[in-house]
Amino acid sequence: MYNKQKIFFVLGLIFISVEVSLGQGTKSTHNDLDYIDPTIGNVAPLLNTNRPVVHLPNQTVRVFPRRQDHLDMQITDFPMMVTNIITPQMVFGLKPSVGEVTDTGWYRRLNYDHDLETTRPWYYSVELTDDQVLTEYTAGEKTGIYRFRFPAGVQKNLLFSHYYENGEYLIQQGKVITGTEKVNDAIHSQEGQVYLYGELSGAPKSGIKEGEKDWGKYTVSGRPESPKKVNGQRAWFSYGAASAGVVEFRYAISFISIDQAKDNFERELKNVSFEQLENKGEAAWQKAIGRIKVEGGTEGQKRTFYTALYRCYARMVDISEGGRYFSGYDKQVHEDKRPFYTDDYTWGNYIALHPLRMILDPQKEADMLQSYVTMYKQDGWMPEYPRPFGDRPGMFGFHSSVMFLDAYRKGIRNFEIGKAFEGMVKNEEQATMLPFRNGPRGDLEKYYDKNGYYPALRPGEEETDSFASLRHGQPRSSVAVTLGDSYDSWAVSELAKELGKEDIHQRYAPKAQNYKNLWWDKYQLFMPKDGHGNWIAIDPKFDGGSNGFAYYNENNGWSYLWNVQQDFKGLRELIGGADKMEQRLDGLFREGLDRSKPEFWAKFPNETGMIGEMGMGNQVSFFIPYLFNYTHAPWKTQKYTRLILDTWFQDNIFGVPGDEDGGSMSSFVVFSAMGFFPVAPGIPRYTITSPLFTKVTIDLSNGKKFTLIANKCSRTNKYIQSATLNGKPLHSLSFSHEVLMNGGTLVLEMGEGTDTKWEVEN
Repeated sequence: MYNKQKIFFVLGLIFISVEVSLGQGTKSTHNDLDYIDPTIGNVAPLLNTNRPVVHLPNQTVRVFPRRQDHLDMQITDFPMMVTNIITPQMVFGLKPSVGEVTDTGWYRRLNYDHDLETTRPWYYSVELTDDQVLTEYTAGEKTGIYRFRFPAGVQKNLLFSHYYENGEYLIQQGKVITGTEKVNDAIHSQEGQVYLYGELSGAPKSGIKEGEKDWGKYTVSGRPESPKKVNGQRAWFSYGAASAGVVEFRYAISFISIDQAKDNFERELKNVSFEQLENKGEAAWQKAIGRIKVEGGTEGQKRTFYTALYRCYARMVDISEGGRYFSGYDKQVHEDKRPFYTDDYTWGNYIALHPLRMILDPQKEADMLQSYVTMYKQDGWMPEYPRPFGDRPGMFGFHSSVMFLDAYRKGIRNFEIGKAFEGMVKNEEQATMLPFRNGPRGDLEKYYDKNGYYPALRPGEEETDSFASLRHGQPRSSVAVTLGDSYDSWAVSELAKELGKEDIHQRYAPKAQNYKNLWWDKYQLFMPKDGHGNWIAIDPKFDGGSNGFAYYNENNGWSYLWNVQQDFKGLRELIGGADKMEQRLDGLFREGLDRSKPEFWAKFPNETGMIGEMGMGNQVSFFIPYLFNYTHAPWKTQKYTRLILDTWFQDNIFGVPGDEDGGSMSSFVVFSAMGFFPVAPGIPRYTITSPLFTKVTIDLSNGKKFTLIANKCSRTNKYIQSATLNGKPLHSLSFSHEVLMNGGTLVLEMGEGTDTKWEVEN
């Protein structure tokens, strides 16, 4: 039976739940933050799911409950920080319990009810239904506060654990806990230490349990597995039945030391209440989200839009701590007044996330690019997948080069551009091109330099290159590597020209055309060649092993047909002109898989969100719907971008069609919903499509505003009939970054007609 306290507690939870649900779209709202729903997309179509992350924009501490996904109705525990929100990778676990402290408490999973769960960007709460414990959380920059509301008359416990072996805890003064999490992710070559300083409220009893006993029954994902060793020491704090019902745990994280974690604690949490930290977080998000204001559209479209915008702030993260930071690139602590950022993925984020930040916060983008330069200076290589403890081997290509060129041409110059260029050239001339590897170049790169394409193996042929054979199951991706390096070489060539380095410009300009060496006109596709210069006839839809890694990468040959962002004009000529290009694009959206979906996705689990052969669930395809603007039928770009947004990005737990990858897919949504897109980063122009909203206003950091108005915009009136920019008629559907940053107004007259003639983009 419930006592009066429990009744009021449950009524309060119901009130909170109703209030939040009303704020999330059941009625019109006035605060754009109310449209953000971090549970959107929390069930993945196949691979990694999106997480309901609580954090401050681009800050270190990111937290969400440890469970498989939204449909996992048990929580394993709560972390102090997530260093990788995709896989995920967590440190320092915590959970409440009631009654006696026993070993089973650490691996007992916690039942909860989504109807009694609230997730905001800066705040999280859930009632753990078995023990009637309300768990609340709010985040700072390097800190966080957990608050637990226990029922009356029970012994109250907080149980601390580790996610990696050899973790350590130390209890001081009865209610102070310090700890070290020794991260060891051998798969991704990430090793390092994270430090904890925390204080508990009240006067608990406490203790340490060593971790030599076999007892664990869960993985990081929450899935059960066979028993294994305890990951390091466990700590516990216990409060008597007559003690206060509310227990707080306040903590700080550091990559430097426990002493630095304590300094972070003092700087952020001294004399700061839970509510004050919560209000500070809400204000930070209001400032970030308030940079873009949309009007019109449906409630669901606004929920999708603002949730996507919130997700664009999950990467990169500022790991500076009071003017110091630990670098995973030389394993040293450095002093620097400028923020130091890490956790990025150039292969996925060059296309839209970095360009979006170049609009919304160019100074922050400059700080991030300077962080890349600093990593290069410390490690000797320009990173491509920077993480807190070093550069993770990932994907292929050197798309940091594209990011540097794009920023430079958009007027962002306050980073060491000369040193950045040096790192770009070193990657091109000395680093391996093999996917999922870091290290120096070898014989395959020498072949590429001589012949202008990356050589492929024939189906069933054994790997002959010693370095390529080191990582089993991750082949050469020969076509994808050739296309990617053509783009990267173009970026080096173009930045060299900007910097007056004519010799380097001339050396790399021809390499930008290497993509043509793999164009097989018979198939009208980019296809593999072997080391003797002979074509390898394959089924480009399906061949190439798992994920198509032998020739392509995470997508098939139909997707990679379009990966020539530096030279769409040249690609159009290869295809046979604008009309033939339109026909090939039509075919992409109409072509079938020629096999069952289970068979296709067993081989291409990343290629999701399918419309014909067009897979919206992966970064390879983000710009493809915009390529109709390079034909005589730009209305088809307007048709398909609206179809993609309305179909694959709905405001529910299934509302993201693939691996979001910490902002890459969300930034596609933000741009596309606003009605324009940076289709070819490095070329400072935006191509226009049909916006979801009748009005979009961007508050620029220079104090100016850029406004897009779409008169009569609706589900049926989605085609652009005419356009003016600052009162002057547009004849082609594009505009420059310079025009955007100078402020102004783009007006689109919308209707149902598709017969408007526009100049073809080049």
